[in-house]
Amino acid sequence: MSTKVRSLDKKWKEIVFAMSGLGPNLMMILMGAYFTDAIDPTMLMASTNPDKYLMMHSGFLSNSLGGLCYILPLIFPVLWAISKAFDGIIDIPFAKITDSLNTKWGRRRPPILICFIPMVLSFIMCWLPIGGYIFPAEALNEITEAAQTFNTIWITVFALIFFSTYTMCLIAFYGSLSQVCEDESQRIRVSSYKAVVDTIVYALVYALVPVILGATQQNIDKVAIFGSVLMCTMLIPLFIIKEGEKYGYPEKDGLKEEHVSILQSLKVTFGNRVFMSWLVVNCTAFFGLQMFLVSMNAIITGGMNFGALDMAIIETCAFGPVPMMLYLFNKVKRKKGLRFTYQTCLIAFAIAILSFDLASVFVTGGNKPVQFVIAIVGALIGSWGIGAFFMMPLLIPAQVSSIEEKLTKTNHSAMYFAAQAVTTSVIGALASALYEVIKHLYFNKETGAADYIDGYLDGTEAWIGIEQDAMMVLGGSLKDGTLFSLGALLVPIVVSIMCIVGFLFAFKMPKDFSPKIVARELKKHNPELDISSVENEVDEVVAKEKEVTLMNVIYWVLSGGIFGFIWSAFQYNNIKSIDKKALIGGSAILTWILSAFVPFVSIYTTYRIYKNVIVPKASEQGIKTTGMVAHIICGILLPIYPVNVVSLALLQKDLNKVDA
Repeated sequence: MSTKVRSLDKKWKEIVFAMSGLGPNLMMILMGAYFTDAIDPTMLMASTNPDKYLMMHSGFLSNSLGGLCYILPLIFPVLWAISKAFDGIIDIPFAKITDSLNTKWGRRRPPILICFIPMVLSFIMCWLPIGGYIFPAEALNEITEAAQTFNTIWITVFALIFFSTYTMCLIAFYGSLSQVCEDESQRIRVSSYKAVVDTIVYALVYALVPVILGATQQNIDKVAIFGSVLMCTMLIPLFIIKEGEKYGYPEKDGLKEEHVSILQSLKVTFGNRVFMSWLVVNCTAFFGLQMFLVSMNAIITGGMNFGALDMAIIETCAFGPVPMMLYLFNKVKRKKGLRFTYQTCLIAFAIAILSFDLASVFVTGGNKPVQFVIAIVGALIGSWGIGAFFMMPLLIPAQVSSIEEKLTKTNHSAMYFAAQAVTTSVIGALASALYEVIKHLYFNKETGAADYIDGYLDGTEAWIGIEQDAMMVLGGSLKDGTLFSLGALLVPIVVSIMCIVGFLFAFKMPKDFSPKIVARELKKHNPELDISSVENEVDEVVAKEKEVTLMNVIYWVLSGGIFGFIWSAFQYNNIKSIDKKALIGGSAILTWILSAFVPFVSIYTTYRIYKNVIVPKASEQGIKTTGMVAHIICGILLPIYPVNVVSLALLQKDLNKVDA
């Protein structure tokens, strides 16, 4: 008999373990957010002044003006959808492998170790299509059809490798949750920490990356390649999970030794009605969420005509409040139940997503103040649901599988995550494919004519560009406000509808997914099952909720300030190049440290910057600025400078005016 060994025997280990998927998830989200629009910038070109940072200039076309289509626009969406679907299908056999693996190093660690290097290398190769080297274009603003064909095949092959190895690593990590977590309260803590880490990841991708790209003038492919080093966080479970011969095989503790076939495992997983009720809701919501995530930067840039800084402010409003929203989510869940609370999240997101249409140039005519008000209000409403979208897919499979393991002494926890992953992958592939199609739809506001625009005129092989093709087919122009991207308007509507459908399906879910409810459902499937051990348990979740609350507050500061720290560093470096006297001691580093970590120092810093830089330059140029008073008021309300993104935005706005 093996000896029970606790892997997460200290609170700091729970936090570190929750951060395991940070790097791989960040790279996967970065790919989802920017990759397809970078290699096929169709909807980005709908902007009257598209930002350069959103155009992918791979090494062989580093001097390009951007806007080129690097792949075959009609074939690539199909292959990309197949790749994403394949990513889901392989979850099943991979889950079976990690559930039944029996080595002296354990069950979960070997798959992570084997797949780690191929995962990193294949990700990098996706961002390095070399068709331009093999099929050189005649000019830097052209790309041959042969190069597009080669790149399409190249990206598809390496995407398949990346999706496969990424899936194996994450399935092994998720499958270990029921093993490393001792009870429900610990699972809720780890799930909450993981949800907040995911929130920070999304904030980095959607709010900070645009700021960094805009400030450094780097291309998105370079950021992705250099950022791939963060995938090393996937190695954390190798040092935390205590399993295998060294620890007396604790992963086998109390489990039955008989072989569980993959068909039997699938039958039990998909036969669990509680889990299936969640799976249906998750699939409908995920369809909309996936379509929104892959199109977000294009909708903001192409549909709203916003730049990098505008985009960062909106995303900050959406992701910054999420940790505190998770705290409130758990409070409401305890009183009203998990189903009701999650339904409110779906409705909130359905309403929030429509703000992208209401704030679009098509509706507002490009009135920036009106656009900002609508977008920020929508982002704040949407933040209520974002945290739940991250936490629920981790919490429910871990909860269901752990209770099943306790009652049946059979472990196939990874299969629950695999079942969830395979369904969401197929759904996500359909959503991504639909987006790749509708983003090529354009229409003329005056004539009402609409058409599919692919950048090739009348079947010619020469890429002439989206804007030129649209103008020749539909008439009008993006710049004069007569030509619009229909895809940018359709995506929010589709997402909102799918969230409402998910809300309706949620009525089939139980009020909660507590151990007792899960155990009773398992007994319905297996009447001979003894569930008395779960029925008699005392609920310790409420008693330990304060531990989660403390970490949520800490994470809130991090998620609200992490891009603020970097943003303010860029600001001070910019100010240093204009006038060192505006900084404390003439040092950008010293000013940043004091303003970032000493309360109210940022107010003094702001005064110096306005006195020495902004006011004199604004006077010389006859420019009206927002003013020092508004900035200082924000600094008093939120004294830690980097956390105060509103204050940062006001200062950045005035700096941009005088340093244009």
